[in-house]
Amino acid sequence: MSAPPIRYATNGDIHLAYRVHGDGPIDLVIVGGAFTNLDVLWEVAEYRDYMDRLAAFARVITFDKRGMGLSDRVRAGTLEERMDDVRAILDDIGSESAALVGNSEGGPMSILFAATYPERTRALILCGAEIKEETTEDWPWGESTREDFEAAMQIDRVLERWGKGLGLQYFIPSRGDDERLRELWGRLQVQSASPHDAVAFMRMAFEIDVRHVVPTITTPTLVLHRVGDLICHVENGRWLASHLPNAKYVELPGENHIAFIDGDDILDELREFLTGVREPEEPERVLATVLFTDIVGSTERARELGDRRWRELVDRHHDLVRNELVRFRGHEVDTAGDGFFATFDGPARAVRCARSIVDDVHGIGLDIRAGLHTGEVVLAGSDVRGIAVHTGARVAAQAGAGEVLVSQTVKDLVAGSGIEFEERGSRELKGLAGEWRLYAVSQS
Repeated sequence: MSAPPIRYATNGDIHLAYRVHGDGPIDLVIVGGAFTNLDVLWEVAEYRDYMDRLAAFARVITFDKRGMGLSDRVRAGTLEERMDDVRAILDDIGSESAALVGNSEGGPMSILFAATYPERTRALILCGAEIKEETTEDWPWGESTREDFEAAMQIDRVLERWGKGLGLQYFIPSRGDDERLRELWGRLQVQSASPHDAVAFMRMAFEIDVRHVVPTITTPTLVLHRVGDLICHVENGRWLASHLPNAKYVELPGENHIAFIDGDDILDELREFLTGVREPEEPERVLATVLFTDIVGSTERARELGDRRWRELVDRHHDLVRNELVRFRGHEVDTAGDGFFATFDGPARAVRCARSIVDDVHGIGLDIRAGLHTGEVVLAGSDVRGIAVHTGARVAAQAGAGEVLVSQTVKDLVAGSGIEFEERGSRELKGLAGEWRLYAVSQS
């Protein structure tokens, strides 16, 4: 699935980047932890799958905090300012009431929002949520003492660590040695905020204490906390459960602090709390070959031809692609801009269809790239999702003009078909582990 478009809401002079996933009946705002960047997060396959599954029953809104990611790079906002930012985003999409999921450092702001705007808070979910970061005599479950925090916030120490993905073993112990996630974790740090801005944000967050706000919340609340969480002590969750007037507390096994990694149990609890149904209708899982196509150099050609002639040419392209999909029994899933996403129940037909599409559109003066991969996909209504879909899109992104690129899996499955391939070597595919051997379909 392609990334939903970035939208911008405004709160005064501040522009806030956000995305909307799905169109379910419940508006669900994800208030992320300390650092976010919508584009980097979308590169994480587990995150995309998590968003897909939430979008099966909700309209999911994700955003970058002010001062971070794709939002305006201004000073770190106070809780009050960031609460108003969420309200501005809800206003921008026309949402009167939403459920808030406060993860980690996003917990305090979600708590303040629910207390301040109960009429706009349909439900509150607190997942590994902080209450107070500083460890004190009356709060022994903080993240560190002030002395240790000040030592860690020395800019030279932060510069040594920033962008290297350090600390992954504390945030995601189950994947602490995953080099793919470590690299993405480092990129998330760098592209969320500069080291100086990161220090300013962490200093602001360290001063937060929402204990006095919690008892005023009347919104139905679900508190989820892993018993071995290495970042936010489980006593944070237990304290919330005992001080929220209308809360359900679920203590989960494990140590991971990040909700979307190995988080099936979190999704189950969250869905049941919001819909009353724990298990969704089991989606159909089938083996399929996915095809992605994309016009090469579309921006330049559109500029060269002008809007009207370009639109006419794209319409001819669409007609040709759809004719070939019918001919080879392909199923059109999505058309985003000038590209197609389709599935096939046979890899050889998919390869031949892709090769025919490339040849046909070349005849009208267009070059396209195409990529194919075969794997298990999830069918949920008209939606097709799963890691195989993301893999197919990444393979297509590696193809050159007029090239049909396939994964090793596709090549192996069409053995004996007479289709010939040229080896293109091993490549790293963005957001996917390991190296992938790719092959180009020989031109007939």
